Amino acid sequence: MSATTHHDKTRGRWRSPRPARPGTAPRYGLRTAWVMMASGWSANQFSALLGAYRSHLGLSESTVTGLFAVYVVGLVPGLLVGGPLADRHGRRPVALVALGVNLASSVFLMVGSTAHWLLLPGRFLTGVGAGALLAAGSAWVKELSSPPFVAEAAPAAAAKRAGLFVSAGFASGGLVASMIAQWAPHPLVTAYLPHLVLASAAGLAALPVPESRQSRPAATTRPTATASPSATGPGAPAPSAYGRRFLRAVVPLAPWVFAAPAIGFATLPGLVDDGLSGWQTVYAGIMTAVVPGAGLVVQPLARRLAARSRLATAAIGMLVTTVGLALAAPAAALEQPALALVSGALLGAGYGLALTYALTEVAALAPPDRLARLTAYFWTTAYIGMFTPYVIALLSGTFGMTTLLLTGAVLAVVTCVGLLWLNRDEE
Repeated sequence: MSATTHHDKTRGRWRSPRPARPGTAPRYGLRTAWVMMASGWSANQFSALLGAYRSHLGLSESTVTGLFAVYVVGLVPGLLVGGPLADRHGRRPVALVALGVNLASSVFLMVGSTAHWLLLPGRFLTGVGAGALLAAGSAWVKELSSPPFVAEAAPAAAAKRAGLFVSAGFASGGLVASMIAQWAPHPLVTAYLPHLVLASAAGLAALPVPESRQSRPAATTRPTATASPSATGPGAPAPSAYGRRFLRAVVPLAPWVFAAPAIGFATLPGLVDDGLSGWQTVYAGIMTAVVPGAGLVVQPLARRLAARSRLATAAIGMLVTTVGLALAAPAAALEQPALALVSGALLGAGYGLALTYALTEVAALAPPDRLARLTAYFWTTAYIGMFTPYVIALLSGTFGMTTLLLTGAVLAVVTCVGLLWLNRDEE
């Protein structure tokens, strides 16, 4: 048992951890953040291989797009179950079990190159493991990056660390998988090996890290909005109101968090690859790196925007997404890979701004004993956006692709205006 935590056997719950001594505490938040990177890696490694599955296995466009969407079908129960379990039993056990499921999913996908029926459960398990990791792991990383585990920490920086590592996994997983698929033998097997190594190493790094969940405060002693360090600042709601604030400040934006990048790395490559004979897989991998990579690059801007206005990060993020979708339309119509990369970068920047805003908002809203649960609700709503490529594929037979992409740009503007109106009294 780590000296940092204690278990009360008579009550069966974790006590509040002892404050870490400044300068001597292990960097627990950073060590557990690699678990989040493994989650992002597993999600996007498959995205870069969509073309390879079509060419090597002869799967149809609707089949591979459906397999892409099955990830979300598994992710939603993973989130909705993992969040409450993490609030009740602790972040650490849920996150470590979810990492094991995440590892198993890659094994299923590797075997699925010959036993094709295993691709479906493999993608489903990828979602289940990633969902539980996002719920429990995000809360674990945030709490381990905050007092008492560190002497001083900015609440916004602690909240965003999980998102940064997830984005790094998104960017790296697709690129590495595509490079292996382009040049390595048995690409639909070897492309998954790096994730097995990363997830195993992340698990070993996180194994000695202590539990971070504190005992639930009594109802009579729960901090108010003005006393809670996680709910301070202008317009901070009381815990009883966090649900209503979540509905108007986070939910309208949340689906765009992944709708924008999903269009960038799952839809756009297939629309512009006619002139990339022999290089489609590499181009798809580059796109899966450019989109979330732009989300990482934009983080300093996100911090400056947040310092000026709470809603500025969200509003600018939606406007950048709008421009990205507007550029995607001519890129698809003219089949211009370079213009599609520019569009993908803008969609990724919009994703980074939106994710930063949402995770910071959730961390500020949630009472300590509801952090994992509210985080799970956010990720669940966000991942609805991952169905967007599948919806676009279905509608493309009736409407032109240019029309669909421009309609998306209009909807992004409407969302931006609606979010600002709903929260007009919060600044």
